[in-house]
Amino acid sequence: MTRLTKSLILASVASSAGAFSTTTHLSSARSSTQLRMTSGPTTDRRSLFTSAAAAVSASALLGISTPQPAFARLDPVNRPDLLPKEDGLNVIQVEKFLTSGQAKRMDNLLASLEKDTGFRLRVLCQSYPNTPGLAIRDYWDLGKEDQKDDKYVVLVVDQFGGKGNVLNFNVGDGMKFALPNVFWTRLQGKYGTTFYVKENGIDLSITNAIEAIVQCLRSEEQYCVNVPDQGVSLKTLGM
Repeated sequence: MTRLTKSLILASVASSAGAFSTTTHLSSARSSTQLRMTSGPTTDRRSLFTSAAAAVSASALLGISTPQPAFARLDPVNRPDLLPKEDGLNVIQVEKFLTSGQAKRMDNLLASLEKDTGFRLRVLCQSYPNTPGLAIRDYWDLGKEDQKDDKYVVLVVDQFGGKGNVLNFNVGDGMKFALPNVFWTRLQGKYGTTFYVKENGIDLSITNAIEAIVQCLRSEEQYCVNVPDQGVSLKTLGM
């Protein structure tokens, strides 16, 4: 059993008794960026793709914290039937948060980023329990045992009934020097809050977050701590 599989079969956490938020846990270990429930204990990198399995619940794919008594436990999901029939898509929408035009543009943006930089950025839009869960591992060829290419980020978007941050990231070890943990915390805080989604729409939440990541990875330094301002040119994004 691979370490990703182990993390995927861990139960992810959703709120059954109120709103929750996720923050990035700073770790000195060589684990990937981890998300943890505020006020709860954290897990190691193997809990990262946790929600991917469990719905890859919005806090998933990136590492979720240990379930708390006040939160319901979600069952793991492995639904390859929910994967697109077309191979090689960078944006999968089980829950349609983006228009067809937005999804296509974003897919092209991410394909161009990978071609030019080697960084792999993927997006999964879901609404637990409607998610491919564990099946995305094989579709995107990510997080496998002894896999050397760990320069990837998976954004899992899930509204959790409007009770949590909609942006959740699984960050490969190969990304931690380009985009450290504090960057993901700030990105969530800027574009993933329920207030931002209510005021601007979840499509802009996703789009602005992705464009911020791409802008950082395409910069001369290929490094960011702060989230870039909006309004960058398409040329800056590689379009």
